[in-house]
Amino acid sequence: MAEITRVELILALIGAGERPRLAGVDLSGLNLTGLRLSGAHLEYAILTGANLTAANLAEADLRNADLAGANLTYADLQEADLTGANLKGANLTHANLSRTKMTGTTMTGATMPDGTKHE
Repeated sequence: MAEITRVELILALIGAGERPRLAGVDLSGLNLTGLRLSGAHLEYAILTGANLTAANLAEADLRNADLAGANLTYADLQEADLTGANLKGANLTHANLSRTKMTGTTMTGATMPDGTKHE
């Protein structure tokens, strides 16, 4: 269960300016479709099962974030840092992974941008 709701998150982001700080926040299961989170600090955030369809996560810091089972279809992850993140079973279909850092990222069962499953 998430700590905050989508509405509460959006209201918090309005005043946060660029590069909002959401490190370690539990956003599991939330519908975050289309949100602009570019440059956000999301290290250690819990995003399991979150819907991040078409979300802008360009240049976001997602180090060690838990994105297991998250829907990242059409998400912009360009230049994001996913070092040590858990993407087990995540859907990355059509996601932009250009220049994304993925050292030590768990990808088991993830659907890749081209629709193939990562083994």
